[in-house]
Amino acid sequence: MEISNYMRDEHRMCDEAFAKAEQAASSGDFTEAFRHFEEFMVDTLKHFDKEEEILFPTFEEVTGSSEGPTQVMRYEHNQVRGLLEQLKDAIDKEDRERFFSVADTLMILLQQHNMKEEQMLYAMCDRVLASQAHEVVEKMKTH
Repeated sequence: MEISNYMRDEHRMCDEAFAKAEQAASSGDFTEAFRHFEEFMVDTLKHFDKEEEILFPTFEEVTGSSEGPTQVMRYEHNQVRGLLEQLKDAIDKEDRERFFSVADTLMILLQQHNMKEEQMLYAMCDRVLASQAHEVVEKMKTH
């Protein structure tokens, strides 16, 4: 399996959970919104961990560079982590207006972030890590 396919599938899974959280919040069901948000947050943070602890270091080791795309992705991951905390707070307070304000910011950031990863970084990983792609994906699956 290509790295890009595996990681793209994880993006889609996270997107689906987030959409369900937004739907529930929109209808005022904050218990359900929290359940889906928690799934989204856990899956997103696990995805970041896989990238930051397995994929990025492997890519950096092979390319000899920790500057560039992986550095940008780590910075954006930290931005997302901050927004996740703000969203959790909005759900805890059942603040619908704040939830959707933060959710809009998060969605824009994630769409741009995922597009950069999917169109640039993952394609680079597929090329540079071709000989060890299967091993890298298996490590991420069990992480």
